[in-house]
Amino acid sequence: MSPAAHLLDTPHHDGSLRYLSQPHPRMGETVDLYVRVPHAASVTSLHVRTTHDAEPKFTAGVVDRHTASDTWWRVPLVVHNPVAHYRFLLQGGELGYQWLNGTGMHERDVPDAADFRITTYDPPPAWSDDAVVYQIFPDRFARSASADARPTPDWAEPVSWDTPVAGRGRRTGRQLYGGDLEGIAEHLDHIETLGATVVYLTPVFPSRSNHRYDATTFDRVDPILGGDEALTKLAAAVHARGMRILGDFTTNHTGAGHEWFRAAQADPAAPERDYYFFDGDRYVAWLDVKSLPKLNYDSAELIRRVFDDPQGVVRKWLTGPDGLDGWRIDVANMTGRYGAQDRYHDVARRMREAATTARPDALLVAEHCHDTSRDALGDGWHGVMNYAGFTRPLWTWLRHREYAPDFLGLPVIVPRLGGRAVMETMREFAAQMPWVTLTHSFNQVGSHDTTRVRTLVGDDAGQVDVAAGMLLTMPSIPMITYGDEIGMLGEFGEDGRRPMPWDAAPGRGGRGGTDPAAPGGEPPATTPGGEPPLWDERLHTVYRDLIAMRRASPALHAGGLRWVYADDDVLVYLREHPQQTALVHLARLPHDPVRLPAAALDGIESGCAAYGPGLVVDGDEIVLSAGGPHVGVWTWSPRAQ
Repeated sequence: MSPAAHLLDTPHHDGSLRYLSQPHPRMGETVDLYVRVPHAASVTSLHVRTTHDAEPKFTAGVVDRHTASDTWWRVPLVVHNPVAHYRFLLQGGELGYQWLNGTGMHERDVPDAADFRITTYDPPPAWSDDAVVYQIFPDRFARSASADARPTPDWAEPVSWDTPVAGRGRRTGRQLYGGDLEGIAEHLDHIETLGATVVYLTPVFPSRSNHRYDATTFDRVDPILGGDEALTKLAAAVHARGMRILGDFTTNHTGAGHEWFRAAQADPAAPERDYYFFDGDRYVAWLDVKSLPKLNYDSAELIRRVFDDPQGVVRKWLTGPDGLDGWRIDVANMTGRYGAQDRYHDVARRMREAATTARPDALLVAEHCHDTSRDALGDGWHGVMNYAGFTRPLWTWLRHREYAPDFLGLPVIVPRLGGRAVMETMREFAAQMPWVTLTHSFNQVGSHDTTRVRTLVGDDAGQVDVAAGMLLTMPSIPMITYGDEIGMLGEFGEDGRRPMPWDAAPGRGGRGGTDPAAPGGEPPATTPGGEPPLWDERLHTVYRDLIAMRRASPALHAGGLRWVYADDDVLVYLREHPQQTALVHLARLPHDPVRLPAAALDGIESGCAAYGPGLVVDGDEIVLSAGGPHVGVWTWSPRAQ
């Protein structure tokens, strides 16, 4: 297939409701699988190949129905193991036979790594199915008047809200801007009107840094943030709006000032000594950062303290009507792993059991920055932070030609690639996990650990629209880091942790808004003074509109993913749901028109524009074009079949 060929003539299956009769089966149940086969593929027979107890087994499919453009095949799959792996064998056409797996069609034998997967584990909480997450770094989001009366800890350097962030060096973790939980509660209107449904807080436990990933205890909330009462009040306020709230827990390590570690250092006979890896006075630290000693899950007592104790960290903060609704797990990929030790899966399952015991509808999402194929089957964490399968490929497509960031420790800069490479990367990583895990993972354009998207795209602010468009139209749970919705800047993680510029918001008298001279509503790259606005209200509106569109569309928040077209500067895909289909067109630059056969798009002639311009129809073809950075979304109800 040439880079410019559309994929509508290619057979398709995914794990969504359009292609499965039951996405959450129990062992022993039969699931009907459906494959859409375009007539042009000339398929004469279809089998599913599954692996019962690791032995291949083939089951023949039957034709379920015909449409003007496709034949739908149906084949039963008995779910014999907790994770059912399967792929399809299609016979016919010029090649004789081909395999269909999670990465598409193959005319040769392929390994099982990209097979489709159905799991029998309990599904994620229903409230997360259409969630939109808003990430907050508590010290930098909002400061209440109550913060003025709180004493400054000895490790901190208090600074005013408009002080530049020390992105590198000794002061980086010490600058204390004084943001607190009461300040967050005072600005929930902003989060709610944006359309987010979940507030995710980076750590709130006492520590000796502003990031708080070096906790000194898990038993209480940092007094600088307002203490336990402030977290309870914030959770109550979030819940009163019909929203949810997530915490952040470091399962991999504590701070060197943690009460457990101090006890371990003080007395080699203390039970806490076994919580860590000691060799005499030497201890193992996360990535050799001595302030972050690594936890040792060979210790049964540590497991009890963390997971089994009702007053332990996992259960305590999820308990009660105003408890947290789940956890994001920091450095999850390294947890329980050191040398020959690998208790990762045990830890993930124990945390799942502990969390759902305290709160049956708790959500667990794990930090993971690379290949998740070994670690994300859905029996532990419900999902992962999808850096490898979403963030990094998006960066390679949209980063500015003259700006080349590094990415979470990569020793080389992120390349700029074409849309086909982006599509293939996303397909390959998505195929490594069950559909239910993929769709309950976090997609993020960036986070508190990375370059800000507004800096990533440089002076072409319209590319932020494209990034937001992809974030809010792809499968998985979209996560927005505070300030991205108004165009905040940051060259890397710490530099991006700037205070939210509330005084620049429209109506507050600060430097915000958009360039009134910008023609035709085009996004301004800078203000007349030469710098990007502190508060880009045009971009804020883009985010609000895209979030509203996603939440209102069953196809966008619950549909499958069918790639349609990929070339250097353009990506096109379908989101399919039994109630609705959505066609998404993203462009980073102007491109030649993309022409798609309307007959293959299942009723699109009655489609409406959910975002962007109206549909262009030329005879029996749909024509997609762009004169620059562009987001277009059209939705319609599929024909009854």
